[in-house]
Amino acid sequence: MKTNSTKPVADVADDRLFDSWFDPVETSVRAKVRGFIETMIEEELATALARPRYGRRLGLTGETDAATPIVGHRHGRRTRTLTGTFGRIGIAVPRARIAGEDGKTMEWKSQALRAYQRRTRAADALIASCYLSGTNTRRVRRALAAVFAGGVGKDVVSRVWRKVKGDWDAWSARSLAAEPIIRLILDGTVVRVRLDKKSTSISLLVALGVRQDGQKVLLAVKNMGGESEAAWRTLLDDLVNRGLQKPELVIVDGALGLEKAMAALWSDVPVQRCTVHKHRNLLAHAPDRLHEEISADYKDMIYAQTKQEVETKRKAFLRKWRLKCPGVAASLEEAGDKLFTFTRFPKSQWKSIRTSNAIERLHEEFKRRIKTQAILPSAETAAMLFWALLASGQITMRKVDGWRSLTDAPSDQIIDLAA
Repeated sequence: MKTNSTKPVADVADDRLFDSWFDPVETSVRAKVRGFIETMIEEELATALARPRYGRRLGLTGETDAATPIVGHRHGRRTRTLTGTFGRIGIAVPRARIAGEDGKTMEWKSQALRAYQRRTRAADALIASCYLSGTNTRRVRRALAAVFAGGVGKDVVSRVWRKVKGDWDAWSARSLAAEPIIRLILDGTVVRVRLDKKSTSISLLVALGVRQDGQKVLLAVKNMGGESEAAWRTLLDDLVNRGLQKPELVIVDGALGLEKAMAALWSDVPVQRCTVHKHRNLLAHAPDRLHEEISADYKDMIYAQTKQEVETKRKAFLRKWRLKCPGVAASLEEAGDKLFTFTRFPKSQWKSIRTSNAIERLHEEFKRRIKTQAILPSAETAAMLFWALLASGQITMRKVDGWRSLTDAPSDQIIDLAA
């Protein structure tokens, strides 16, 4: 006789972690929420009708007065489902008809509980914050299951996220006339989005400003097809049209399209080429075995302590690498004096001027956030997400190094380029 030795499979749902973590405080508070909300709406209606439920008409003295006109009447209740940080509950909402000035009656609407509202603003903010922190739309249900006890699917997350668009539109069109911007940092990054039902690479062009007090502030984010001159000119023209004054310095990564757009708009504004980007350019012109030596010589030049040392080491760099690897020397000369604009400013500001690291850090945080989503839903979503990370406080920016000396005028003398 054969015996069945297989054991029944345990129900995985019964063994989930945290399911047995009973909290009497949470349970008691949530049980009281329904009664509190219903009482709050009842009191709101009683104020609108000038009498409590089953109450008579009241005069100005608070006593019963049959001559006081009736402003409305109750007519039953309806059940509403509301999800908040307290979970999902069903509440009974009173209904009433209110008399208007024309003598006709209209349905009473609660100001505390808006029409068609299914979630509290705090719940929507929690869902949006969870999404911003790196959770994709499909995982929010699991991440917030303990709070909402289900009922939060990817479609809910998408609807909540679309509510952010109103704030995004207002931010994108805000005036910059009152912004005391004295420095601009411009750079772009590539992301993949769904466009016409296909995965497509687009560029996010980002403009970061530095105020007179040294505080960095995001000025604009635009999704464009690339980093061409026309694309950058679109972003710069938008900043000018919104009232941005001509900055005292612009820091760029050396992209040809950006430099052409800058020259066409602000030809007399000093430009600093990012020294980190130029370092990568130099290494691209040499075999791997020379990279360490090139890096040592380049950093020795860029991070010299004085302007005179920078001049001396630049000449030495060119003499050496013209013989050893001409492409490296030619790449350094291509940047011209724009690579050394930082030497015209006080020494305390060199660190913040030499590179576009301030905006590169934003790119890194943004890329970390979208790792859970290989493809973003749309181009506009990508730009909104970049902005929302800063607007929500997920990313904070501090003042630039050397901000106390920002009022000092830069020198008009550039380093000697002869070598």
